[in-house]
Amino acid sequence: MKKGEGSQPDLDSEGDSNLSESRARWHENRTELERSWLDRDAQAFLHQSLSTPCLTVVESCEGAEFVDIEGRRILDFHGNYIHNLGFGHPEILQAVQEQLHTLSFSTRRYTNKPAIELAEKLGQLTNGSLSRALFAPGGAEAMSMALKIARMVTGRHKTISMWDSFHGATLDTISIGGEATFRYQAGPLLPGTEHVPPFNPSECPFECGSACSGSCARYIDYVLEKEGDVAAVIGETIRSSPFLPHPNYWQTVRDACDRHGALLILDEIPHAFGRTGAMFTHQHYGIVPDLLVVGKGLGGGVIPFAAVLAKDELNDAIKDRAIGHFTHEKSPLGSRAALAMIEVIERDELVAGAAAKGKAAIIELKAMAESHPWVHDVRGLGLMLGIELRNPKSGEPAKAFANDVMVRSLELGLNFKISMGCILNWTPPLTVTSKQLSKAISILNQALLDCQPAA
Repeated sequence: MKKGEGSQPDLDSEGDSNLSESRARWHENRTELERSWLDRDAQAFLHQSLSTPCLTVVESCEGAEFVDIEGRRILDFHGNYIHNLGFGHPEILQAVQEQLHTLSFSTRRYTNKPAIELAEKLGQLTNGSLSRALFAPGGAEAMSMALKIARMVTGRHKTISMWDSFHGATLDTISIGGEATFRYQAGPLLPGTEHVPPFNPSECPFECGSACSGSCARYIDYVLEKEGDVAAVIGETIRSSPFLPHPNYWQTVRDACDRHGALLILDEIPHAFGRTGAMFTHQHYGIVPDLLVVGKGLGGGVIPFAAVLAKDELNDAIKDRAIGHFTHEKSPLGSRAALAMIEVIERDELVAGAAAKGKAAIIELKAMAESHPWVHDVRGLGLMLGIELRNPKSGEPAKAFANDVMVRSLELGLNFKISMGCILNWTPPLTVTSKQLSKAISILNQALLDCQPAA
């Protein structure tokens, strides 16, 4: 190691690496047609971790599947969390097309009916507890606005967030985020961004295990007391891996924020709107944040769109400030897509459906796991599912094996991503059928058999 150099941190993140041996073997086996387009992609885009080189070229998508350039149909249990209703839901497409022909863009400083209706609807979905909204083109921008609101409301700038968290890839959001992949060599970040351990029973520094009712939460209380001037605590209600906090965890954090005068900002960008079996994930925990950030699925899988929802009482503190005047702020297209998405979710009772399908999938996955010693854990909430792979002898994360399984599953027709190096992360659309879930489990079973390392 040269003078002045530090060791490279663990770069495991919520995405799988594009540098694994499995990915290299995958690329060696692409067809000439695929390779020609992938080579053009690699020449046109800056290369970065987790993406370039890409896996294949997508030609079309519908429902829970996409079709690649060679005509292969792939069941997509990744979807970047945007396909709550699957790809290209006809009612969302119709709503956007109709809006496109009447008001395709709303010049800033003016408003429009779809944006007003959406802001009102989002407030109604929170039972009026978060009745104010601001819209943005993406989740990182919405989180940036939440940070600014917290500073202006409290007159403080410090934050407490969690290691291993992800809140966006902009400079301010990686400052509060806790994934080394995005922070490594990025240079000076925002000041005052304190970090604490996340809720993760398998790697809890306090060894509190799955019965923990809040040792990590009480650590947040401790830091709030010692710092004394924290503007906000920021957390993902559940980590997308997923890691599922104890029922008392967020209540402990909520109480600590109230006692120390800090706002609570919850990030539900990947899983709001029914994915976890509740319209909003914090509703599982019986609390209300001061600010809620949503995105991804908000645009119906068609339009990039996000929002920050706020308590009404915060409005007076910021009403004469500039928080987030984005060009596409009150997008009529995004608003109409979101309204159509919410209407379908409510009409077709997809929130309850996600809860029921998720429970059934976990039962089936756990039954399958009995035949696979490298499957360490199966867990989930609604249709946010995780299959954790570890070496059965050493207990170490089975990172190479996880990559092999991911690539083999893709060859067999199932797409998903890897979180934290060894967790197969499944996020199918709420419209997924029981038959498709069983097909995915069958593919995973075969991939585990094909790739299992020698004992």
